[in-house]
Amino acid sequence: MVTAFAGTVLFGVVLARLTLEPSAASAALVHANVRPGSSISAYLHGTSTVEAVRQLGGNLLLGLPFGVLLPVLLPPARGLLRVGAVTACLMTLVELVQGALVTGRVFDIDDVLLNTAGALLGYLLIGRRLGRAVHPRRRHWWNRRTAEAGDA
Repeated sequence: MVTAFAGTVLFGVVLARLTLEPSAASAALVHANVRPGSSISAYLHGTSTVEAVRQLGGNLLLGLPFGVLLPVLLPPARGLLRVGAVTACLMTLVELVQGALVTGRVFDIDDVLLNTAGALLGYLLIGRRLGRAVHPRRRHWWNRRTAEAGDA
């Protein structure tokens, strides 16, 4: 748990540096995107392969720690749908703050989608097993009673 907490703090610092630092040089180039798939399509068809991989892959990787750390730190958030919902909510908040307060940054729904996809990938690859290792599933009272009656 201590390692997961330290990882979360480190990830929070990295997330803040990557998403909340002003980018005055790109202030004139950016615009808000609320149409899912629009930015992804623009990167796939309008930029170099290196830039597309950097942008799309970077957003996927940025979400990965959510899928690994959430099941360890928040056992009620275990599960594919819960990890996805928590990540989508947190990343929407980050994007809103970024768009409202940071120069040269805007809200982009595709960033939220890619971050959430990264979190789901992290959960499926590592987070599910790690969460169960740290917090084993409890047997509910009705399962215990049935097992005890079968032993008697």
